[in-house]
Amino acid sequence: MTKFIAYTHIGDYGQAVDKIKLVPDKEVQIDEISLNIEGHYCDLSGKKLSEGILSIEKSQDGYELLMDPFLYRYDFKITGKIGRDEIVVTKENIDEVVVKGLDTFIPKEENGVIYRIYEPEATTPRPLVLFLHGGGECGEDNVLQLTGTIGALRLAEIWSDMYVMAPQAPGGSLSFLEVFEVMKKRGNPFRVDIGMTPFSLKGERGWNRDYLGKISDIIRKMIAEGKVDPKRVYVIGMSMGGAGTISMVSVAPDLFAAALPICPSMNGETYPQLLHWPKVPVWITTAYMDHQRGRHAYILNACNKLWGEGRKDVKYTIYLPEELEKYGIGNTEGLSLSELETENHNSWILTLHNANGILDWMISHVKE
Repeated sequence: MTKFIAYTHIGDYGQAVDKIKLVPDKEVQIDEISLNIEGHYCDLSGKKLSEGILSIEKSQDGYELLMDPFLYRYDFKITGKIGRDEIVVTKENIDEVVVKGLDTFIPKEENGVIYRIYEPEATTPRPLVLFLHGGGECGEDNVLQLTGTIGALRLAEIWSDMYVMAPQAPGGSLSFLEVFEVMKKRGNPFRVDIGMTPFSLKGERGWNRDYLGKISDIIRKMIAEGKVDPKRVYVIGMSMGGAGTISMVSVAPDLFAAALPICPSMNGETYPQLLHWPKVPVWITTAYMDHQRGRHAYILNACNKLWGEGRKDVKYTIYLPEELEKYGIGNTEGLSLSELETENHNSWILTLHNANGILDWMISHVKE
């Protein structure tokens, strides 16, 4: 039986495979290994293939297939022979996945909150950045919130002197698609009305207020212990996590020095929260279009209200096609409108690359 180990890193488009190690149960020569790969896509829409297997090298305990990186989320397949044995390698039979940098985040569970945290080497209180993932990373494995998309690992690379906290939202009793179906039964799933949504229910999937309150308690405890600077706590989130960022500030408005909601989901919960935004500097970013077509109108409507009240600490940026294309977003050939909207939703890539100095802007704020 051959053991398969995938070595990955988290890049702009999410988890990418750098190499796969084969550990056979018997010795073979490299020239007895013949393999092919398919499904090794490297773009956001699964249309462009990487160069695949670049080389096969002998290691101490097996053989390493060095890859032109491809995205792990796609259903790739490696087939061929090792000696006389035929093998098939897919995501389903990978025995172990090694993620570069994952071990820099300590896994924890506290008061029902599952999270990982990067801790700087410091003896004095340090800033803390809270990262809230999107809807596809909910669950209980305490890994997916770091590997699903570029996010917390990137922030820890940028700010090695700060705490980076990455909780994982509950999976709840409903899947992401089931939640969507519940919302559709209420009519337009993206309509804005005042009332409960599945994401706001205690214990349900996503960033419900009860769970966010428990997260804020953990941060307050770290402040009380002298680990975290109470004047420099920040929150950043994408998609469902962008909505979570808005709700997080609603739950604990006194806790944060600044917030960055990226392409936040707008619904009957987040829209009124944004309309009545507390005195916390906020910079909202979205692509010029994505799969929630009403997103921009509701964000702009709320921002116009706040700007009319004299709020100079509220900013809103819409990334244009040429800005997105610099990061490979929206310029894949042959995209349908739906695929273009899906690619554009990855606008968090720009924010996490500090487009327009947005990350610098966030951490420049110190709470009074």
